[in-house]
Formats: sequence, C-alpha cells, structure tokens
Amino acid sequence: MTIKSLLLPPAVAVARAARPFAGLSRLWAFARLRASLPTRVPDSVVVLGAPEIHGTANIVLGAELYLYRDLHLETQGHGRIEIGPRAVLSRGVHIVSFGSVHIGEGTMIGEYASIRDANHAFLADGPLRDGGHTAEPIWIGNNVWIGRGVTILAGARIGDRAVIGANAVVTRDVAPGAVVAGVPARPIVSRRAA
Repeated sequence: MTIKSLLLPPAVAVARAARPFAGLSRLWAFARLRASLPTRVPDSVVVLGAPEIHGTANIVLGAELYLYRDLHLETQGHGRIEIGPRAVLSRGVHIVSFGSVHIGEGTMIGEYASIRDANHAFLADGPLRDGGHTAEPIWIGNNVWIGRGVTILAGARIGDRAVIGANAVVTRDVAPGAVVAGVPARPIVSRRAA
C-alpha cells in the first residue's frame, strides 16, 4: 500500500467538506485586486485569482468582467489600461502599458495573450536596459475575439467584432469584422460587422 492510497480517502473527504467554502477564494482574490488599485473595482467583477499588478496601477476596470488566474497587468509612467464592461481575460494574459491600452466592451482575450504598447528605445552607447521606452496607444474595439497566444504590439487598432486567430502577431490595424491570422497577422476572411 502506498502513502498516496492511504492519504487519498481523508484528502477527498476534506476537499468535499471544503466545497461550500470555495467561493471564499474568489472573494479573497477580489479583495486583493480591490486593495491593489486606486480606482474602484465594480462588485460585479468575477476574479478567479488576484492579478499581479505592477508599476503605477493606473488601471480602470468595467463592470461584469471575468478575470481568470495568472493575469499580469502593468502600467509605467503615464501608462493606462482601460478594460470595458463584460470583457473576459483568460488565464495568463499579460497587458503592459507605458502609454494607453483600451479594451472594449465584451471583448474576449484567450490564454497567454500579450498586449504591449511600448518598445525599448536604443541608445547610441550604453545598455539597452537604460534606453527607456517608446509607446504608441493600442485600441481594441467592442466584441473582439482574441485567440490564445496572440501578441498585440504598439500602435495597433482593432475594430469592433474582429477575430484574431490563435498565436497571431498583430503589428498594424485590423478592420472591423475582419478575421486575421498569422505572423504578422493578415486578413483571411471578412465577416459582416453588425
């Protein structure tokens, strides 16, 4: 008989007894998020695991968001992240702003997507790390579907109801209703923007 087989029955019993209290972990994650931000977090936001908040915490969250675990939200300098109501950020999403990142209402962002509005600036002499950053705003419209592993780079504008295929790299504007995929992302089909 293994240790696992001996410990499993009592561990399962404890897990079953703790089921009614599972909501407390979401409440704790919500409380940690609220404590991390200087702006108001609406009560309707669902937080499955407290996001990592870095930098100046200039982040505005809309109502009825659904935030999965392992999110990284970072603002530096005058950077701002604004997430509209009813958006969904899946597990492992990274959003970094030195300028402005806007995510529209009802937008869904797949696992491990990366949205960054800045690039490193090069110095003529000296380490890259000391060069600072150049930022261009990112604007993502309403009801956009961003697939798993997508990277959205500085200056991109994504129109309402666009779809970004998994693992695409968005380096330029995406028209409303367009479906794009690839590296760099290119249109593969267009849907009627309603």
